[in-house]
Amino acid sequence: MRSGAKVAIVGGVFAVVASGVGYGGYNLYNGITGGDSDLTSRSGSAPRTGPVTAEEVSGTARDFLTAWAAGESDKAAQLTNDPVAAGPAVAAYREGARVSKAVITPGTAVGPTVPFTVKATISYEGVSKDLSYASELTVVRGQTTGRPLVKWQPAVLHPKLTAAATLRTGVAKTASVKAVDRDGVELTAEKYPSLRPVLNELRRRYGSKAGGTAGVETWIDSGSEGVADTPLLVLSKGKPGTLRTTIDADVQAAAEKAVKDFDSASVAAIEPSTGAIRAVANNPATDFDTALQGQQAPGSTMKIVTAAMMMEHGLAKPGSPVECPSSVSWMGVPFHNLKNFSIENGTLTDAFSRSCNTAFIKAIGPLDHKDIADTALGATARRWFGIGEEWNIGVGAWDGSVPESAGAETAASYIGQGKVTMSALNVASLSATAKNGAFLQPYLVARDLDDREFAKAERLPDEVARGLRLMMTEAATSRLGTATNAMAGVPSPKGAKTGSAEVDGQGRSNSWFTGYSGDLAAAAVVQSGGHGGDAAGPVVARVLKAG
Repeated sequence: MRSGAKVAIVGGVFAVVASGVGYGGYNLYNGITGGDSDLTSRSGSAPRTGPVTAEEVSGTARDFLTAWAAGESDKAAQLTNDPVAAGPAVAAYREGARVSKAVITPGTAVGPTVPFTVKATISYEGVSKDLSYASELTVVRGQTTGRPLVKWQPAVLHPKLTAAATLRTGVAKTASVKAVDRDGVELTAEKYPSLRPVLNELRRRYGSKAGGTAGVETWIDSGSEGVADTPLLVLSKGKPGTLRTTIDADVQAAAEKAVKDFDSASVAAIEPSTGAIRAVANNPATDFDTALQGQQAPGSTMKIVTAAMMMEHGLAKPGSPVECPSSVSWMGVPFHNLKNFSIENGTLTDAFSRSCNTAFIKAIGPLDHKDIADTALGATARRWFGIGEEWNIGVGAWDGSVPESAGAETAASYIGQGKVTMSALNVASLSATAKNGAFLQPYLVARDLDDREFAKAERLPDEVARGLRLMMTEAATSRLGTATNAMAGVPSPKGAKTGSAEVDGQGRSNSWFTGYSGDLAAAAVVQSGGHGGDAAGPVVARVLKAG
């Protein structure tokens, strides 16, 4: 057998190996059939229909992986349902990434899906290292031919590849960066997994400003302007420049642990007196940073802004009596409190601390206050809390949005539903603004690194700031406060607000919670977590205790 692709048994399963000059044109089989040896004999007959069989799945996977490992991009492409896209992608895998050898080991099929592992040897200018990862492919029936084919998507070649992205090896496009926290502690993705997309983005933006030099790496080139590349392997290190961030390693570590208690959770923490971001964490930790870029309804945490709007327009003060019936109608659409509770002879502080939806809707009313109903909330959010201004924190982040609304959506927006969307960072900033008395745009790296413009907002009137802190303290400390249990043990001075946001098609609401303690504010969201104090509350409490 001449040098090229060959079959081996690794751990009792079929493995495909391709190396050296054998990348071109050596095939193990008598024609690639996609696991269907009867195709030629059935020429002219009707295409096969129905689900793919186990034999077709194993045969098609074997043939595709063999052709891929052998560098036979055209043959591999013909075994997919999109050969036009697959062929160049398979060819680019070998050529762009400088893969000199590949060992692909299929696992046990689960229905039409076959998992496999790849051990690719990357070689560049005399240096070689292995890149190992897992992926999977799915076999489907061709719509016109009836042949079993690999359902093409770039993630077959690597789970982080997209249609616009490519795998590359060479001198890195940006210099190496050693990111450190506020006290000089090094921050790595290995120790703080949630920071991986942050660190990648900081490197892309500030690598040339940190004084380092580029090394030789393998990375996924995003193919999109303004989107950070994803490093996969370092063949030879450059000289990293040091980049100081605002992260606090201890708070970050607490945040990382806190979100792991849930399948899907995000948290962000801010220093109210400066706007410095002290922690950002997500579980699962993916390339999309939900804590910074998520766009979700914030639920009743929005009542911080709604209460400020009510005080601004003279509708109520913390001690003002407000009605809190079990339900209320807004232009014919009913709104309810949790379990239809009501408060007799209550104040705005009572309604806030116990999270009475109806009080915040009824006090404004579409007929009584037509001049402010649809637009005032967004105006207050922007003017005093910076929501909707352009936030330039040092990496990509959502600015928050409270758009003009109409009809029942207006009432929904007062309790953080409707078209209102925020991230955990946005909601943490609501607490930070209430605690500080003024909005300070959150940031991850110093402004003078690139002279970027920070978002600005007007200072809260003293009466409004004191009112918000009073109500948030009541929510976090009073016997009936919805945040009291979660905030027990969190040092004073402290304040908080719970929230739950209903999502169409989702059985349980998302759990939201925001609060502050001393000079640290935080907010968390737990997907399908239910009541804010039950899921997101403990996440925030753990972060605040670490501050």
